[in-house]
Amino acid sequence: MATQQPVILLVEDESAQREVICYNLEAEGFRVVVAEDGEKGLLLASEEMPDLILLDWMLPKVSGIEVCRRLKSRSETRAIPIVMLSARSEEIDRVRGLETGADDYMVKPYSVLELMARLRAQLRRTRPSTVGERLNFDDIMLDSTEHRVYRSGMAVPLGPTEFRLLTTLMEKPGRVWSREQLLDRVWGRDIYVDTRTIDVHVGRLRKALMKSGGEDPIRTVRGAGYSLG
Repeated sequence: MATQQPVILLVEDESAQREVICYNLEAEGFRVVVAEDGEKGLLLASEEMPDLILLDWMLPKVSGIEVCRRLKSRSETRAIPIVMLSARSEEIDRVRGLETGADDYMVKPYSVLELMARLRAQLRRTRPSTVGERLNFDDIMLDSTEHRVYRSGMAVPLGPTEFRLLTTLMEKPGRVWSREQLLDRVWGRDIYVDTRTIDVHVGRLRKALMKSGGEDPIRTVRGAGYSLG
């Protein structure tokens, strides 16, 4: 089964920079999707819905600043963190990048260690389980490092698929996930699984969470999918 690897979209036209960044991201356990120009970056952002975007300012076809502006103006991509990379070191350029919607701004040349630290900081905010954070919702606690789940202090045994499913739901309580989105996040894009399989695993997860009592925390949204709470 695929694991919940965070997906990073790297939009960078310099091949040497791409190689270095890709090598370090993959060594950290990220799945990297690459675009060499702004036009492809916009396309992949919508297709892949990455967990984070590393975006160079100076790009062919569509500039990084315009890519950032467009992504932050779309409801479906607005919440994706964008870390902008640029050789522009003037304060006015940093301000412009941040005001356009970038969540962070790094000036070239930069330390790879610092870049990785800043990426983890952004992911801690948007996908806390990927950086070892504990997740809490009502009386449910999920420890992503130890792969354990507790409800009202009692251990809840879960299989690996149910654990990944619960992790996804707990990272964004209240968000409605379609079956297709859950398949991409829990099973991965490269594995074919029938959407009805989701219903089976949600049923197993519900049964495990309610085994020792308590209300069903998973809401079925007719025609849309599932959400927590």
